Formats: sequence, C-alpha cells, structure tokens
Amino acid sequence: MRELNHWQNLLFRTGAVLMLAGAAAHIVVPHIALCLFVVGAGAYASMRLRTEYLGRSVTLTRLRRQQLLASACFVLTAILMSMQDLRYGFATRNEWVVSLVVGCVLELYTAWRIPQELTKG
Repeated sequence: MRELNHWQNLLFRTGAVLMLAGAAAHIVVPHIALCLFVVGAGAYASMRLRTEYLGRSVTLTRLRRQQLLASACFVLTAILMSMQDLRYGFATRNEWVVSLVVGCVLELYTAWRIPQELTKG
C-alpha cells in the first residue's frame, strides 16, 4: 500500500474526526453538523483515493475496492444528510444512517483485514 505523506495523513484523520463530529452533532445542530460532515467526508474520500495498492494480491485488491466503496458510502451519506436538512427529494427522514452504517462496517472490516494480509504476504 502506498502511504500518505504527513500532511495528507493529517487531512485524512481530520476528515474522519469531522465526519464523527458531524454525525454526532446532527441531533442538536443539524445545519452545522451537515457542514462538518460534508467537509469531513470530502477530505476523507479524497485522501482515500490518493492511497493505492500496487501489489498483485487479489485479496488486497478486493479490500482496497471495499475501502473505496466505503468512501462512496460516506459521500452518499453527506448527500442524503443534506437532502434531509434541506427537505429536498426522497430522503426527508434519517435514510442517511443506512449508508453511514454500511460505510462504517466496510471500513471496520478492511481496517481489520488489511494488516493481516500485509503481514501474511
């Protein structure tokens, strides 16, 4: 796996913290939470796209694609959250929670499996 440099890693972690803060603050201040989550999801997904796997392992390639799918779920969560906040379209309740849970489960699984595969091969 190609590693991020110091500033990219800082942006990646900041995006993750902003997403967490945005999802947690949605109950109290939805407008501010939306801004936090959108910025965090954008930073997180863009830095996730900058990492790449250059090896030949089919398992690591599959796990990398799952990471990209999780990032897409986070961006979809930001879109659904904005649809709820602006009362636009079909997502006027808490549909964004489903895509957030799917993205979190995928990220958790890949965060657990990728180090195992890297030490194995």
